[in-house]
Amino acid sequence: MAAGDLAVTIELLGNGGDPVRFTVADANAIEKGELMTITDPRTITETTADNDPFMGISAAEKVASDGQTSLAVFTHGIFDINCSAAINVGERVSVSGDNEVAKVAAADLLFSDVGIALETSAGADEIMAVLIGSGF
Repeated sequence: MAAGDLAVTIELLGNGGDPVRFTVADANAIEKGELMTITDPRTITETTADNDPFMGISAAEKVASDGQTSLAVFTHGIFDINCSAAINVGERVSVSGDNEVAKVAAADLLFSDVGIALETSAGADEIMAVLIGSGF
């Protein structure tokens, strides 16, 4: 994954980004700034597909097979996130793939909602500020 694909913290809101700790597989490597999805039971992994349920943004790096089986995600803040399509300021955005967001479409699942675009994106592979955690 290219470094530009990772979310970059602009401002943590609430109580330091309101981190929530989840289970992770010891074998997984996770970079700081990855959009995370949830699986059963209360386990997170990186987003990879459109409509993955969004849980937050990884707060730290996790090295593969390091013995660590939990990781915190930020759930409230403003982050620079990569877009997969044009988005207008004020539109709701949802998971659209591997560390990408797109404007919410009628067919999108509610739980894939990431937040609100704080600026306009001209198209794919543009980085834009997104407020996460405003609708939870």
